[in-house]
Amino acid sequence: MNKTITSFHNPLIKQIVLLQEKSRERRKTSLFVIEGLREISLALKGGYKLKTMLFCPKIISEEKIFQLKKFTNNEAEFIEINLEIYEKLAYRSSTEGVLAIAQSKDLNIKNLKPQAKNLLIIIAEAPEKPGNIGALLRTADAANIDAVIIANPKTDMYNPNIIRSSVGCLFTNKIATGSTSEIISFLKEHNLNSYCAALQASVNYDTIDFKENTAIVVGTEATGLSEEWLKNSTQNIIIPMQGEIDSLNVSVAAGILIFEAKRQRGF
Repeated sequence: MNKTITSFHNPLIKQIVLLQEKSRERRKTSLFVIEGLREISLALKGGYKLKTMLFCPKIISEEKIFQLKKFTNNEAEFIEINLEIYEKLAYRSSTEGVLAIAQSKDLNIKNLKPQAKNLLIIIAEAPEKPGNIGALLRTADAANIDAVIIANPKTDMYNPNIIRSSVGCLFTNKIATGSTSEIISFLKEHNLNSYCAALQASVNYDTIDFKENTAIVVGTEATGLSEEWLKNSTQNIIIPMQGEIDSLNVSVAAGILIFEAKRQRGF
């Protein structure tokens, strides 16, 4: 018999709202909320531990709940909620009636242990918009690159808007965060060439050989990359523009550069 929650005032429901809205609460508890069957399935595939599963039987079938219980090895507590509570908690109506509370991972750069040879990594410095980070993660997943690193992050990676805009690709990529200095040290330790997208002292991106150990580094549209990156760049690169503006959305620019590297590597 599953436990049932029918009140908005239940402490667990209040905690979920806090986890959805407050980065501080996510950091303090090392917990975060995942919404949607696809996203939860990808989190399980990515080795995330689910502590609590909330489901609305008016939306999700018993068969799918049974499958989720099987995949979680009954480690997660399954709790039934009514439609009113689900609609209060869910951002989308198309997420199939299920949410989960999951244990976050320590994404510090010191925990990133790349195994592959001829690494291909994307680094984004201080991206501000969760939607851009989510789009970047989708691109990284599509290209199956070795890691995504966020330098000087402006938000924690378990922001629900990042999970939502990445459609769960947060869980399918190797991800790390750190300061610019820490990440530059990491690149030097692993003999990675850093190709920084910048206007100054740049060559066209398609003239670079991306087949060796490569880190592609992108900054924000507003300010670009910090001086520290430019000083430590193997080579600055540029995507030629034919219109009036001189910059692309960060996730679009990253996509162009990543897939050029993949093209050179024969995919």
